[in-house]
Amino acid sequence: MSSGPGAHSAPAPATHDSPAAHDSPRSSSMFSSLKIRNYRLFFLGQVVSNTGTWMQRIAQDWLVLSLTGSSAAVGITTALQFLPMLLFGLYGGVLVDRLPKRPTLLVTQTAMALTGLALAFLTLSGHVQVWHVYLAAFAVGMATVVDNPARQTFVSEMVGPGQLQNAVSLNSANFQSARLVGPAVAGLLITGVGTGWAFLLNGLSFVAPLASLLLMRSRELHVVERAPRAKGQLREGLHYVAGRPELIWPIVLVGFIGTFGFNFPVWLSAYADDIFHSGAGAYSLFNTLMALGSLAGALLAARRGTARLRVLIAAAVAFGALEVVASAAPSLWLFSLLMVPIGIFGLTVNVTANTSVQMATDPAMRGRVMALFMMVFVGGSPLGAPLVGWVTDAYGPRVGFALGGLVSMVAATTIGLVLARLGGLRVSLGWHHGRPRVRFVPRARSEELLATAV
Repeated sequence: MSSGPGAHSAPAPATHDSPAAHDSPRSSSMFSSLKIRNYRLFFLGQVVSNTGTWMQRIAQDWLVLSLTGSSAAVGITTALQFLPMLLFGLYGGVLVDRLPKRPTLLVTQTAMALTGLALAFLTLSGHVQVWHVYLAAFAVGMATVVDNPARQTFVSEMVGPGQLQNAVSLNSANFQSARLVGPAVAGLLITGVGTGWAFLLNGLSFVAPLASLLLMRSRELHVVERAPRAKGQLREGLHYVAGRPELIWPIVLVGFIGTFGFNFPVWLSAYADDIFHSGAGAYSLFNTLMALGSLAGALLAARRGTARLRVLIAAAVAFGALEVVASAAPSLWLFSLLMVPIGIFGLTVNVTANTSVQMATDPAMRGRVMALFMMVFVGGSPLGAPLVGWVTDAYGPRVGFALGGLVSMVAATTIGLVLARLGGLRVSLGWHHGRPRVRFVPRARSEELLATAV
């Protein structure tokens, strides 16, 4: 495959309601991609590693708080971990397009393992200082700059296009399961034997993904030709995305939702303390229910064989609308129950956008495109959190939460209309089995229906 500027004309994306979408194979079951040996090894390795990662996140924050007594110091640690993605994420994508994915992941996963082991040694020996944790957080962030787009694009090499959505969805289910288990195990370790042991187990947990990568069969990978080293590849990647509505608009939508709709640490803690006066127990309950919803959303997404942009838009509208509804919930139990569907639709937005962007991207450009996707999605919350936090402090949690949902809903509706117009579609309002139904139909068909009705 040529990698020159004029060689990246992508095929008709399988994310639209087009013949290409129907030609792609559909997954036969919720766990169909696990039938592929290489992906099964990868999945099992990630089960262990993701649990360790969540353990380290909790232990890292607790250690910084115990060393400094400052919540601001915890915030600095989080910022240092996400800062490299904001600064260097696009360059990481350029590297991923040039490098072989499996050896690259062996390097990045080893680097993160060594970071965990170094923190474990410093903590267990009693020599740890807060600047050590800052440095470790930044080091993990630097490794993530390459590791994130490499892992995202390596999934397609393991399973091929026919099982991509199923595999991406199962990855999300994997991550959400670890989100439920990791913090609980970390809490037991911290209270029982100390934070150092959580760091140690996280460092050792990387043995699993490293072993899975080494055990894979190279001949069974769907390897794509790598982009050669050349000048202007970062600019080329941005130009590639800007010229394709099926890429730029899902990324813009994810940017809006990541910046304004995913600030749950700000809102949920405020609701637990200021609205329902229930403290840390309610905050933990909210997060647990949302994680359960996210897990359910990932498993439901795994059943779908294709990633359609209409599903992305509908899920984003529902996500924003549910946040607006939840902002006005009068009781703790109702607010808690609404966390489950919010988790379902939030995860559906993430998985569908991820898969649709990957499917619509030329494989030679996929590292750069997914780096931009992750930079926009992951980097949005740190940028939006101060603004959303200010609104929440100034006008109350209900207004802050409603604003985040409203921005998400308006962005999704606007982008849906833009995509419909670009695709030659119009909104069709009608009734189906006694219920109102809203559909996007081709303009010609819409005009025929109107003429028939008249």
